Amino acid sequence: MNKMPKGNQVYQSVPDAPEQNEYYVGDVPFKSKRAKKDNENFYVSKMNKPAKKKENGGFFSTLMYRFGKDDTSGLAAQLAYYFMLSLFPLLIFLLTLIPLMNIDQSTITNMIEQNAPGQTSELITGIIEDVMKNSGGGILSFGLLMTLWTASNGMTAMMNAFNVAYGVEDNRNAIVAKLLSVLFTVIMISVLLLSLVLIVFGKQIGDLLFGVVGLNDQFTWVWNLVRGVLPVIVIFIVFSMLYFIAPNLKVTWKSIWPGALFATIIWLGATYLFGFYVSNFGSYSKTYGSIAGVIILMLWLYLTGVIIILGAQINAIKHHRKRQQEGFLN
Repeated sequence: MNKMPKGNQVYQSVPDAPEQNEYYVGDVPFKSKRAKKDNENFYVSKMNKPAKKKENGGFFSTLMYRFGKDDTSGLAAQLAYYFMLSLFPLLIFLLTLIPLMNIDQSTITNMIEQNAPGQTSELITGIIEDVMKNSGGGILSFGLLMTLWTASNGMTAMMNAFNVAYGVEDNRNAIVAKLLSVLFTVIMISVLLLSLVLIVFGKQIGDLLFGVVGLNDQFTWVWNLVRGVLPVIVIFIVFSMLYFIAPNLKVTWKSIWPGALFATIIWLGATYLFGFYVSNFGSYSKTYGSIAGVIILMLWLYLTGVIIILGAQINAIKHHRKRQQEGFLN
């Protein structure tokens, strides 16, 4: 068991065991400021500002410390920027695949209108209509593969944010990391496409499978129920996969579900409230004019980034506490 000094702390790693080959970036004491209470200390945040930590504090106290120490607001702004750059290349790539699956455009636009707040949905659906009109749905070209490469920038930024949340070193080769981000992007697209197929063709598939045994009526009742919660299930699966594959350490499905559940519930609730605010109280169109949709989209992506990072920090706290109980972290 090798010990690695981290400021005033000693974190441990076990490179001989692959499942525990984790190298952590520990807390660095903030030297120019002292806490007033004995059970509190200041550590250097990512912004080189003091982040107050209550030693042996509760879960919420630890989460607030990580929020400040990791500069969650700044990371979320970075994510929003890369999400914005990745969103439209991702849509282009995704929409080029849609005609091959015989899925109606209205299915996609309806899903966006239900989930995207305010004028954001108009902006995105307008782009979808333009892409679908000019898309032949032919063989994937080199240009589309480059579009996928560009779309993976958002995943790369998310991988970096998750490593910061876990406080783990990212020792992956730059090319390997980029290829992983492309792979993760393809996985996310596959999940979204599968959800679209289930929404569009789910009843036909169920009738085909259950009709053989004469359970068509029972399936219809169950499918109508499932269809209502399917978007929530898909979002939960997407968040779960992100939290499972993106950090540069091995985690278990059991350890990532709390953050995924938190992100799913809070994101859906925050999106609804944000959309309600924009539609009823916001005056972005008066302030920003024709680019109001872009501003609203950036704010929504920023809010999404904060929620995603908080989910990762929740999982990181549980992971670190488990490692401490196992004796791998002090």
